[in-house]
Amino acid sequence: MELRIENLSKRYPNGTQALQNVSLNIRLGMFGLLGPNGAGKSTLMRTLATLQDADSGRAVLGDIDVLRQKDAVRRVLGYLPQEFDLYPKVSAEDLLGYFAVLKGITNPKERRELVQALLQQTNLYDHRRKALGSFSGGMKQRFGIAQALLANPRLIIVDEPTAGLDPEERVRFHNLLSAIGQNIIVILSTHIVSDVSDLCGAMAIIHEGRVRVAGNPSQLVAQLEGKVWRKSIAHDEVARFRDRYQMISMRLFAGQTLVHVLSPQPPEAGFEPAEPDLEDFYFATIKGFIHAPTATVN
Repeated sequence: MELRIENLSKRYPNGTQALQNVSLNIRLGMFGLLGPNGAGKSTLMRTLATLQDADSGRAVLGDIDVLRQKDAVRRVLGYLPQEFDLYPKVSAEDLLGYFAVLKGITNPKERRELVQALLQQTNLYDHRRKALGSFSGGMKQRFGIAQALLANPRLIIVDEPTAGLDPEERVRFHNLLSAIGQNIIVILSTHIVSDVSDLCGAMAIIHEGRVRVAGNPSQLVAQLEGKVWRKSIAHDEVARFRDRYQMISMRLFAGQTLVHVLSPQPPEAGFEPAEPDLEDFYFATIKGFIHAPTATVN
């Protein structure tokens, strides 16, 4: 099964072109949609989740027309939005049971067994009777995945799921996503590069409403082999380096400003080769240093 997106476009009433001819083929497994805030990621996710309409284009999940057969999509969809509100005084067990009823699971025994299984899968069973208002951020996100897994979805969409999580909760959430992404399509929309590099075997970078590049993360990064250079410089040199070179990124390291530059040869004395990673490729792409043709993931 695959999700086929063809020339999807969306312009908001204020004139913002949120999506422009977005095309992707997404197969089973974890798929990363990477882009800065405002790139169009949430617009695409909300459109695929049937929460808003596109102006043009099409999307097909298996044999379901996503834009026209919205009820059919909702029966096979699990969705964890960026903002996920919970009833703070209701227990995890009770609210998940309520969501199960809304999904059409009306048999009490079946519903109880399913709720217990999902709470165990998301490592929340020991907290099942606690009020959701007492949950940490990571526990709330895991509850969000539990509700998204109701009724055996064929497609799960998670929008910025690890923002604000502490390192331990983030690792736990990564492990959960990796486990559920074996047999269904899971789209992970994020601006956090390491989420994609850790989890996804396929990805796309979206910027200003367009898909800039798509493919296997390792193969994309390999394009930069031998072309990334690094150097520690004084902070007052940053402007000169930015004007003179294709500066991918800069960050503080041990009190020094460490810059990464894209160049086919050593830019100047003092630069040393750097092993490229997905963060280098991501920044080089959204800054326009890499002019890769728009691709589809097969």
